[in-house]
Amino acid sequence: MSAMFFMPSINLMGEGCVTQAVDFITGQGFKKCLVVSDTVLNDIGVVKGFTDLLDAADVQSVVFDKAQPNPTVSNVEAGVEVLKQHDCDFIVSLGGGSPHDCAKGIALVATNGGEISDYEGVDKSANPQLPLIAINSTAGTASEMTRFAIITDEVRHVKMAIVDKHTTPILSVNDPSMMTGMPPPLTAATGMDALTHAIEAYVSTAATPLTDAVALKAITLINAHLPTAVENGDDIEAREQMAYAQFMAGMAFNNASLGYVHAMAHQLGGFYDLPHGVCNAVLLPHVQRYNAQIAPQRLTDIAQALGVNITGLSVEQGAESAIVAIEQLANKVGIPTGLEALGVQKKDIPTLADNALKDVCGLTNPKQATHEEICTIYQAAM
Repeated sequence: MSAMFFMPSINLMGEGCVTQAVDFITGQGFKKCLVVSDTVLNDIGVVKGFTDLLDAADVQSVVFDKAQPNPTVSNVEAGVEVLKQHDCDFIVSLGGGSPHDCAKGIALVATNGGEISDYEGVDKSANPQLPLIAINSTAGTASEMTRFAIITDEVRHVKMAIVDKHTTPILSVNDPSMMTGMPPPLTAATGMDALTHAIEAYVSTAATPLTDAVALKAITLINAHLPTAVENGDDIEAREQMAYAQFMAGMAFNNASLGYVHAMAHQLGGFYDLPHGVCNAVLLPHVQRYNAQIAPQRLTDIAQALGVNITGLSVEQGAESAIVAIEQLANKVGIPTGLEALGVQKKDIPTLADNALKDVCGLTNPKQATHEEICTIYQAAM
């Protein structure tokens, strides 16, 4: 069976590498940048720290800091207008998954026209997006290196999954020194998001030996370093290892895709505007218990990567031990135990399940579910 492997052609990793990104920009001959970020990073001076580097390199910049935590169609439209007004020839996204996804939407519409909703689904665009450089400030979504963009449609109250080779940035940047300011709850949520990426990619029907290798390594690193990063955000070694882990998890799901955890979490984000990483973390053990019916060996491998001694265990026992280990890690880093604590209402479950079954991420789940089964998983996660 043939397989394709997607990722940016250049990826910078390690403390201080953000300065190399500026060298790359000047080397490309870019002249004017739209910096896409959020108000928090702008208010605390992170954005200015980067635009000062651009200024020193004689590269002009305009800041668009309106990317919401769950970026919307309106955010993309507003960003495109700013881009056009200032005649920018490239984009830098600075932040976590939200600025990256918003920037991808802006860059894609800038060269393809229409509305961002026109590109919902897989490879709907005709032209490469405007050049995009993605500088990461969190260790979780891996959006800085993937072909995925998740944009909320405010009218339908759903998150659109845009999976398009043209949304892959030309350069990704993971400088752990930019991640030390992440507060513990955000560190925990983004770290569990990365764990979800790795696990869903490993049990995916589109998994390959390449994605398997990076997924398992990512799981091992997350298990070893996420608690430290949550407890001591200034631990640069833990931050760097989490940066590598989330990047490898991104390599895995960017090519093997995902499963029902993401398909279901997207609906919670679109319906209630909830944080994506937390929704993933709450749903993860429940979806894997469903998947254990068909993929117990894969989950046993995951248990071992999570540090479980699987000697003498049957594959069924190994799968259950993986689920327990996931729950223990989530509890250790302070993830809520159920969806009810997040404000999810049981009366909405049928609608959430309807939309989850339409999400492209569910297509590679190892076991395809009925509407009733998706409802049951949501109910178990309450």
